[in-house]
Amino acid sequence: MLATIPATRLTVTTDLEDDVRREVRALHEFLVGWFTGTLARGDFEAAFLPRFDPAFLLVAPGGTLLTLADLAASVRPGYASNPGFRIAIRKVRIRRLFDHHILATYEEWQRNALASTPPENARIASVLLRKAEPLQWLHIHETWLPESVASAGPYDF
Repeated sequence: MLATIPATRLTVTTDLEDDVRREVRALHEFLVGWFTGTLARGDFEAAFLPRFDPAFLLVAPGGTLLTLADLAASVRPGYASNPGFRIAIRKVRIRRLFDHHILATYEEWQRNALASTPPENARIASVLLRKAEPLQWLHIHETWLPESVASAGPYDF
């Protein structure tokens, strides 16, 4: 239970911030590579699934709950289905440190996202990561950024 884990009073180190930033970007680079078909099909089991805790849960921006099995079932068949798909990750921030967990936020901007409406969209995500080597994803909660922010872009990535 997260409520029983005491928060640390440590200052966030640059190394930890860099690790979180690198992991958030790496996961989304995987998704771009998967949907554009630039990765090998075997990378799904080797580079995608191991990032997640078996009890992982994603709250999508529309409120849909996805378990790891649900997420895998929605991502796997999308291989090479969207050659123009792009993601930009912005404003990765550690918000809270716990003894064994990290709470962070980031913005995810998508371009040519054929499975989303609109295909150019932006969301903010909160993520709970387990401090491990490598970092492990436990929970993501995504919310659409306000239309006034998302429509202003930029989508030049």
